Amino acid sequence: MDSVLHTTGRFGPRTLLITTAAVPLTGWAVHAVALHKKLAATRKDPLTGLLRRDTYTARARRLLARHGNDTAVVMIDADKFKAINDGLGHAAGDTVLTSIGARLTAWAGPHAAVGRLGGDEFAVVLQLTSGRRAQRLEQLARMLHTPVVLDDGRTVAVAASVGAATPDVLGTRDLTALQRAADAALYDGKHSGRAVLATRQHVTVPSINGRRAGRPGTSVWGRAA
Repeated sequence: MDSVLHTTGRFGPRTLLITTAAVPLTGWAVHAVALHKKLAATRKDPLTGLLRRDTYTARARRLLARHGNDTAVVMIDADKFKAINDGLGHAAGDTVLTSIGARLTAWAGPHAAVGRLGGDEFAVVLQLTSGRRAQRLEQLARMLHTPVVLDDGRTVAVAASVGAATPDVLGTRDLTALQRAADAALYDGKHSGRAVLATRQHVTVPSINGRRAGRPGTSVWGRAA
């Protein structure tokens, strides 16, 4: 019996020490979870749930490095969004932006980088082989031209301009260069209802007010306006 009591007494304080130490550790664990959620929130746009610019950029560059020529950089710009926002109200504008974000996410899949760059401008980087580009970009154009139903039941006609650029066509995996070319291609097809694939010519298109003016004579895919 003495042996049992002695053993219990010997390990009792140690057990108590471990138990006591577990209290602040549990508190730190809760704090860590809260911090993780806070950091995750800073990585995503609060309205659409898409990646913010910095997080999108980091993931996009990893995809380009990993998949190389089997990658596409897609720029998306909502058409006539200001008219929707001003005419129907900011709540309607928010619903349209959220719908665009949801459609881009569904189209690109879980492994893509889908970001909201600001306002009504979005970007997607995904693995996409050359044999599937035409079909997939045409699909995206159709999805982005599907009307949006507002919370009050009204239906809003929406549209978006789409430009895409690929490493194999432009000869570079640099994200900035690909985005600029895709943006220039986007302006080639502005308000056309089509997705435009950038050529090497789009790399040399001069920037106008931070956006790049398009150049005619490129291959255009997608649904006619």
